Amino acid sequence: MVKNMQILDGKALGKKIEEQVASDVKVLKKSTGHTPGLAVILVGSDPASQAYVGMKKKACDRAGFYSVTHEMPEDISQGAIETTIQMMNQNPSIDGILIQLPLPPQIDTTKLLELVAPNKDVDGFHPYNVGRLNTGLDGFVPCTPLGVMELLAEYGIDPKGMDAVVVGASNIVGKPMAALLLNANATVQVTHIYTNNLKAHTKNADIVLVGAGVINLIKEDMVKEGAIIIDIGINRADNGKLVGDVDFEHVSKKASFITPVPGGVGPMTIAMLLKNTLRAAQAHAKES
Repeated sequence: MVKNMQILDGKALGKKIEEQVASDVKVLKKSTGHTPGLAVILVGSDPASQAYVGMKKKACDRAGFYSVTHEMPEDISQGAIETTIQMMNQNPSIDGILIQLPLPPQIDTTKLLELVAPNKDVDGFHPYNVGRLNTGLDGFVPCTPLGVMELLAEYGIDPKGMDAVVVGASNIVGKPMAALLLNANATVQVTHIYTNNLKAHTKNADIVLVGAGVINLIKEDMVKEGAIIIDIGINRADNGKLVGDVDFEHVSKKASFITPVPGGVGPMTIAMLLKNTLRAAQAHAKES
């Protein structure tokens, strides 16, 4: 068992970042008269999506943002959403546009993400911002992996020279996570659903970052003593409890640092959304 295993507390850091954003918002309003504005598109009635959007709305209120949610029925047409996005691209009160994923099957998600103005793409999903991240240039970065990097920095963890394994290769988490780690000079392996023998990859890693959406995917025998474990998964167990992708109870005994679920990466995602939207608002205020 590793002595002095430390919990990476995303809830505390998220709160600290949110308070800093709220203070910066006051400065921005006073100096330019501009209030940061975030618009969210929510399609259908998925309970998880509704819960996320509700949390984002409350965070915006606490930070002093203007926020609006466009709630749309499950059977909405592609054209109707596109019209709304174009309207928000033109609206000077909106600095950030967020499309809550996943979308219903009749909707072409890629097309919608490409329609969002890159300078309002606070989720970092537009190919323009994805390209900038992958070439090490400044741009908007997806909130969850960005939140992970902030959490590591807060605890003095520098990935430079570390062997990092990212479990899960989604466009929202896995791929941008790998790019950020690579930009921070870590040696990165990305594993996914087709990876043979996941354990062979994770068991020697200095840092394991998991966002696969599988309860207890990472077990104690799959990590080395003293590894840093970042659990990005969020799943609802049969007993109704929120759990991650890591068998926390057993893996935490070997880890030097580990994120809990809930209270680890989740609050950081929302904090980064606020930070990205503030950054967009500051840039727009300069231009106007």
